[in-house]
Amino acid sequence: MPLDATALLERRRLRRRVSFWRISALVLAALAIVALGWRFSGLVPGKHSPHVARVNLNGVILGSDRRQKMFEELTKSTGARAVLLEIDSPGGGVAASEELYKDIRKLAEKKPVVALIGSVAASGGYIAAIATDRIFSGETSITGSIGVLAQYPDLSGLLTNLGVKMEAVKSAPLKAAPDMFKPTTPQERAALESLIMDSFAWFKNLVSERRGLSGGKLDAVSDGRAFTGRQAIGLGLIDQLGGEEEARAWLADSKGIPKDLTVREWKPADGSLAGLGFAEEAMAGLADAAGFRVLAARIRAQSASSLELQALDGILAIWHPSLQQ
Repeated sequence: MPLDATALLERRRLRRRVSFWRISALVLAALAIVALGWRFSGLVPGKHSPHVARVNLNGVILGSDRRQKMFEELTKSTGARAVLLEIDSPGGGVAASEELYKDIRKLAEKKPVVALIGSVAASGGYIAAIATDRIFSGETSITGSIGVLAQYPDLSGLLTNLGVKMEAVKSAPLKAAPDMFKPTTPQERAALESLIMDSFAWFKNLVSERRGLSGGKLDAVSDGRAFTGRQAIGLGLIDQLGGEEEARAWLADSKGIPKDLTVREWKPADGSLAGLGFAEEAMAGLADAAGFRVLAARIRAQSASSLELQALDGILAIWHPSLQQ
């Protein structure tokens, strides 16, 4: 039976719709491949031409060989005239924060580095900030939280209720202490406290050296509490309220870095501090390619947050209400 005119017209419309969505899917797939290639290549056009480098430090601070290599390349770069270190981190491992501090100080010996505190730069995030030449913060940004901690569960009561007993053979009483399967002894607690206080002394000395604080002023900011940007500037923890505009003005006035110099983003080779799945990285890469940097950062943060927290071990320099006792 021949088709009438209405049916033919509807079939043509359907073909056009199918063709449109097929082409759209191919374009999106091509963009995803290009974005992924750009993300994983570590190549950013124009790195050798004069520019101001932007480095994002987001999420929990963990040890990262790729990040360290990026800082080494940035230190040697003849194109990067100055560095904007954008920090949005509650901190992380003490050893990882120390590694990051040293990398930033090596960089700052070669070119000006300024810290831009976003929502939070506390504990290990603040360690990164004080490694720079000047710290800028929003009025309501969270910073400070100068201190360290170690947390571990006590499962002894649960095991008793279950009728389970853990046994161990150790070379000395303090080996592998504290032990989550039994209550902590005074000797074990004292040994752990000595580690905590030694790391705290290191952190406190860094603040004293970098911020010129001592005596009562240093003690007032080193009790572990966090501060807003408005509080921090009065306490000497930061230098100036403001963001990128104020930082560029300071670089121009104090370091002779032109305000109109192009800003280019530098990233570790894999583009992140924690491994992401293919789908998440594709979405983040597409957002980056389209210019939606905030959206891309949120995608990576959501995907990496659980991995970051699981990777934390040892003594921590971190601020987060959900992690506090």
